[in-house]
Amino acid sequence: MTNSSGFETSPEGLADLVRRAQEGDAWHGSSVGELVEGLSAVEAAARPVHGAHSIWEIVLHLTSWRREVARRLTTGVLAPPEAGDWPAVPAVGDRAWAEAIAGLAASTGVVRDALATFPRERLGERAGEARDQALGSGFTWGGMVLGLVQHDAYHGGQIGILKRALAVEDGK
Repeated sequence: MTNSSGFETSPEGLADLVRRAQEGDAWHGSSVGELVEGLSAVEAAARPVHGAHSIWEIVLHLTSWRREVARRLTTGVLAPPEAGDWPAVPAVGDRAWAEAIAGLAASTGVVRDALATFPRERLGERAGEARDQALGSGFTWGGMVLGLVQHDAYHGGQIGILKRALAVEDGK
């Protein structure tokens, strides 16, 4: 079934939106994967905007929530992310940054795998009784996945702004 937005309202259609948010061909522009490509560990850990999260922190946050949504789709149980909402950045280094990027990419696959076994007829069922913004409950299961894609787009915009601030700060 195709909705008024023109995308397939199915686990497969939602999985494609999750893929596009990470890997590219997103409607809004650069995907998260494209935005972090080529950044060094030092750039990812930098704080060019006072009071803002670093790119690395955002990457860990996105990874944590992707894994949590996948866990929810698999278990039906809503809880805070196991790694926390904003996991701590490890000691800054190229290897740790490469692991963060690999974890981000892998988390897309985890969500897509969870959607591959999620029953289409359950997408419209409510996940959680009450609306709790911090927990991300009170939406349908399909709405939760759409929210995850919106979450990626929101934080992808932040990464884009931080990259611009880094370029100005670094004189690039």
